[in-house]
Amino acid sequence: MNLHQNALFGPRGRERMVRCVVDRGWSIRATARACDVDPKVVRRWVRRFQEAGPAGLLDRSSRPRRQPRRTPRRCQRQVVALRRQRWTMDRIARFVGVSRASVSRILRREGLNRLAALEPVEPPRRYEHEHPGDLLHLDIKKLARFRHPGHRRTGVRAKDSIGVGYEYVHVAIDDRSRIAFSEIHPAERARDAIAHLEAAVRYYATLGITIRRVLTDNGPCYHARAFSQACRRLGIRHRRTRPYTPRTNGKAERFIQTALREWAYAFTYATSKERKNHLPRWIHDYNWHRPHGSLNQQPPISILGLPEDNLVRLHT
Repeated sequence: MNLHQNALFGPRGRERMVRCVVDRGWSIRATARACDVDPKVVRRWVRRFQEAGPAGLLDRSSRPRRQPRRTPRRCQRQVVALRRQRWTMDRIARFVGVSRASVSRILRREGLNRLAALEPVEPPRRYEHEHPGDLLHLDIKKLARFRHPGHRRTGVRAKDSIGVGYEYVHVAIDDRSRIAFSEIHPAERARDAIAHLEAAVRYYATLGITIRRVLTDNGPCYHARAFSQACRRLGIRHRRTRPYTPRTNGKAERFIQTALREWAYAFTYATSKERKNHLPRWIHDYNWHRPHGSLNQQPPISILGLPEDNLVRLHT
């Protein structure tokens, strides 16, 4: 049972009750009246405290000490061994001679109820292209619009913004320099993805970066024929991640986390339009001023090594 640590009769509440008897010398009945519980309850927790100290005031398992009908250990080990051979639960149940529910409980307890748990964990594969523009990561984050600040900031779950709809943050981040570009579009259709890609190419061109490849997930807008045609028209090679492996596009996923923490949810915006207007300013701070951990605490723009005259021109 999960109790809040400050619950009335949680571990701390029990200790306060026991201290009245042990330290203050109250009687069992007086303590029971003060805490509005049965004297048997006070007597039980005092006994546990005297036997094991504060650890005795923690909840114990309700499982009985003896379970004559429990599945034998030998049978449990056999179930686990067969599961490691990729046997299904039904096949294991028929072979061992127990119910499928028992097999399911045993495997859940061992963390093997899903076949994916049998696969070895892939080691992290970190990569970084040599030059800016060699690979551009693209992704989309869906955010709800609102007319008034929501419960994240106020703590009140008002319904004033129900039915306002959603907006979609299209993000792009360069693999080598970590320079980011982001826009908010009304949808995540192919035409919105194309518009964001074209704007990103123009933005990176002002910094002297030519985009040669883009990496996206398998979203419908990136699978559209129009998006593939736009990539060919811009001279860009399009690559997609393997299905169900978002870590391949990890730089974009990590950038979205940072944007949510430092932009979308960092301030109390009056409306979603105000949040949208603040995005370009945050992107500028991210690219030009914010230290980046993977760049030795330097801002992303430092990777380009721009001469001083270009630096001033682009920054103003």
